[in-house]
Amino acid sequence: LIEHYGGDFPTWLAPVQVAILPITERSHAYARNVEAQMNAAGIRTYLDDRNEKVGYKIREAETQKIPYMVILGDKEAEQNVISYRKRHKGNQGQIALEEFISQLTEEIESKSITN
Repeated sequence: LIEHYGGDFPTWLAPVQVAILPITERSHAYARNVEAQMNAAGIRTYLDDRNEKVGYKIREAETQKIPYMVILGDKEAEQNVISYRKRHKGNQGQIALEEFISQLTEEIESKSITN
């Protein structure tokens, strides 16, 4: 499988399914809340709370071939939504956290192979 996918696994097989990337330190509390909700739903996450630019965090998550990146800032925390990126497809816009978890859980359970 590793050779077949070249490490670029489908979401259901990826060791880390979602990278959570807060933009500023003010977003860390909301990011931890998002991480807890996703973990409770059985989604494997990684919270990148380092003091780095968000572009660097996105590039690093792309390099690590993480299927989804959730970008969280002040606007997302105020509106209780997330902005997300999908590997190979770029920015997907904003969505309610519950709806994102539902869609991702469905994708994982169906063992979809499309990236």
